[in-house]
Amino acid sequence: MAERHTSAAVLVDSVDERAIDQTVPVLGRLVARQAGVVAVRVAERVVAIDVQVGDRVERGDILARLSDDRLESERRLWAAAVEAAKATVARDRAFLTKAQQAFARHEQLEGSTAYRKDRAEDAARDVDVARADLARSEAELAAATARLGLVETALADATIRAPYDGVVTVEHLAAGAYARVGDPIVTLMNDSDVEIEADVPADRLSALPSGTSVEAEVQNGGDIVVTVRAVVPEENPRTRTRAVRFTVEAGALDYTIAANQSVLLHIPIGGSRKVLTVSKDAIVRIGERSQVFVVIDGKALAKTVQLGESVGSRYQVLQGLLGGDTVVVRGNESLRSGQPVRVEF
Repeated sequence: MAERHTSAAVLVDSVDERAIDQTVPVLGRLVARQAGVVAVRVAERVVAIDVQVGDRVERGDILARLSDDRLESERRLWAAAVEAAKATVARDRAFLTKAQQAFARHEQLEGSTAYRKDRAEDAARDVDVARADLARSEAELAAATARLGLVETALADATIRAPYDGVVTVEHLAAGAYARVGDPIVTLMNDSDVEIEADVPADRLSALPSGTSVEAEVQNGGDIVVTVRAVVPEENPRTRTRAVRFTVEAGALDYTIAANQSVLLHIPIGGSRKVLTVSKDAIVRIGERSQVFVVIDGKALAKTVQLGESVGSRYQVLQGLLGGDTVVVRGNESLRSGQPVRVEF
């Protein structure tokens, strides 16, 4: 007695032609747009390092503190010098006013018997001297004010703050060390503002004008679409490649990433072409073979297929199917060849 199969409910899809772009894989890497050392701007002893490797900081957060005792004393010294210079300016301004008043009185006497030319000339010279003294004291006030500003800037620089949001990747100095101007304190990387850099063969660059969208596969992160921002105009003479920078859409990388993490880019190499494709959901893997169930006269018949490259959510069909074939895309996991099926919508 022949074995009877109960019908199975399935969803189906058609085998059809789709346009695909020819591409070549190029390995790239994630690079941070903001990364580097945060350096010391004043020479002082390190009092404390307030962060550790791996800490996430925001712009303005304190990274380290330098000794500020000497700088604070110097600030008070120059603050006093500014006040003294202000007093000198006020005195010299009063002397100038007095000299000008005396000269004016001599000028008013001109033409009278009380007028003395030598005294009028002496009064004019007194005005010149008072004006010079005031100019000198004003210059000294400006110099003292500038010096105070420099010390206050140095005092502020003794507290080292994060210049941008990021993660501390290297700690260069420890508390107690003496830091010179320009010495690195920590290395900081902004992992939320990244690009992709890839060394692309020079003969492929014609297909990558600025603004071109390219599919990419991020290691442990799935597929994303990136955009060409710039081609660096410098060629590696050994590999005949040029660095290309790709921008990543905000939010596309919504997981922890790392600088130099691998990215596989699919660089276009020619125009689009049409190929026969089948849904990825139709594929049933049996060992090394790929199999699909084709619905013919209400039955699901198993067919072995040879597949090519991926085309979005579909595969290129190299052999085993024809355009217009109806294949099972849901409910095919437990099907047997020749089993009756009910197509649901």
